Amino acid sequence: MKVLMKGNEAIAKAAIEAGCTFFAGYPITPQNEIPEYMSRELPKAGGVFIQSESEISAINMIYGAAGAGARAMTSSSSPGIALKQEGITYIAGAELPAVIVNMMRGGPGLGSIQPSQADYHMSTKGGGNGDYRHIVYAPASIQEAVDMVQEAFDAADYYRMPVLVVADGMIGQMMEPVEFRKPEPRKLEEKTWATVGTGGKRKPNIVNSLYLDSNVLEQHNIRLAAKYKEIEENEARYENYLVEDADIVVVAYGTTSRIARNAVNQLRKEGVKAGLIRLKTLWPYPLKAFENLKASNMICAEMSMGQMVDDVKLAVECKIPVHFVGRAGGIVPDPMQIVNKAKELTGGTK
Repeated sequence: MKVLMKGNEAIAKAAIEAGCTFFAGYPITPQNEIPEYMSRELPKAGGVFIQSESEISAINMIYGAAGAGARAMTSSSSPGIALKQEGITYIAGAELPAVIVNMMRGGPGLGSIQPSQADYHMSTKGGGNGDYRHIVYAPASIQEAVDMVQEAFDAADYYRMPVLVVADGMIGQMMEPVEFRKPEPRKLEEKTWATVGTGGKRKPNIVNSLYLDSNVLEQHNIRLAAKYKEIEENEARYENYLVEDADIVVVAYGTTSRIARNAVNQLRKEGVKAGLIRLKTLWPYPLKAFENLKASNMICAEMSMGQMVDDVKLAVECKIPVHFVGRAGGIVPDPMQIVNKAKELTGGTK
């Protein structure tokens, strides 16, 4: 049964439905409804909610809870996620599962409280130190946000890593009908590595990301890299829309992809063969979506100054020109910006 819910509240409910037992967070717009909902509903489900004194405290509480085997989650918005980056790389280094939600807002710095996608680099290239990666889901609707949050908990447990769900603030603030359904089951192993006490039956587990022996640390990095390669092969998600015969292909994610789809439909009505590659994961980047394209031009559409453009260029091996359309500062692009750019590149209707 579908229910009408605000995006942030639906995400929080999805986490509880997925078995989240620990949440720590700190208020920041535009994600405040997530911890507000969690503070009210998570204890009813037998979980623990903590409003920490800072974002740094919150992510380190997640580190501890994840190390004890809990299904742990935190949420924040852009500057808050920036503060959490040290803890995220600790969690990645210690190979612990955790879910982090980022409702992105305009920046840099404190920026604005309006929706943005300007955390692409921070999310996909690693905002913390060291050779680490994490899965990054990018929902385009509240239903998809619900599904991805639930999948994120299983993926985090399966790969023993932090998983990010990133959305622009509009998805957190708008309302849509949603249905809460279980993700495709993964074969999850018992958390024998967790620090849950031994009862004198075994040696204690140690949760750690410190390796003073360089050779040991190198082997740790090599093993992590092999895991990331497996993720690249198995976890990329995307949707291709009308790309088979497209002369021009738009690449977008999140709310911008909804705008881009409208633009593609308008262009098709006017005789321009346009298509859309909609990214569902920002990492691993879905390179297969770009195979066998017939397009003569690409448009990268974002709510940023073009942070994803380089990845689109790499995906097409610089064989197709890549152009940028977007807005920054929390301003949402208009479909006609994409339409007009496509007409400029193709010479108008055909």
